[in-house]
Amino acid sequence: MAEPRGRRVREEEAHAWQELVTTARRTVSDGLVVGTSGNVSVRVGDTVLVTPSGVPYDRLTPDDVTGVGLDGRQVLGTLVPTSELPMHLAVYRTTGARAVVHTHAVHATAVSTLVRELPLIHYMAAALGGPVRVAPYATYGTDELAENMLHALADRSGCLLQNHGTITYGASLDQAYDRTAQLEWMCRLWLTASSVPGRTPSLLSEAQLAEVGERLRGYGQKG
Repeated sequence: MAEPRGRRVREEEAHAWQELVTTARRTVSDGLVVGTSGNVSVRVGDTVLVTPSGVPYDRLTPDDVTGVGLDGRQVLGTLVPTSELPMHLAVYRTTGARAVVHTHAVHATAVSTLVRELPLIHYMAAALGGPVRVAPYATYGTDELAENMLHALADRSGCLLQNHGTITYGASLDQAYDRTAQLEWMCRLWLTASSVPGRTPSLLSEAQLAEVGERLRGYGQKG
């Protein structure tokens, strides 16, 4: 058996790991990924817990905690972190994100091959900060892909990755996941509307989207 790397797992990290595994399994059950594609991470202090590379989510246990520092150095666990670690770390280094979800969702990936920006088919684009951009293609796991992603994420909390999938972040795993699901839904909506022969979907204007953005600031329960 491989020796554990780094220090022991703290209680807060153990709890966060269980939430991470639950979210990762949800990406499979909800059809956003197939097999071991996609990955999930959550930040606890200066440690980033992340799904390991090539391990089915239903096999992950509390003993499989995998964590790295913001410099990428592994500080928890024996399993190799996801190959998409550069993207996750780039988000944490440049935003206030506490969680990141990356998927290969079918409709979103299809849209990423067709346009440079998801057309404004629905006002919930405002929940992601505005029109959702498509990051130019680069090989998975590379710094080039991470850099392309950061440009597409400027002033946004989610983007599409050309011929690849989606990435979203949030203040919690629930928020990051919800944004991923919303993005996939909007992509499916646009593809569905665009497929009607002889008809072109009506789109929202930037002004209409901005108005929704203001309304969303006060949306939901207080406290």
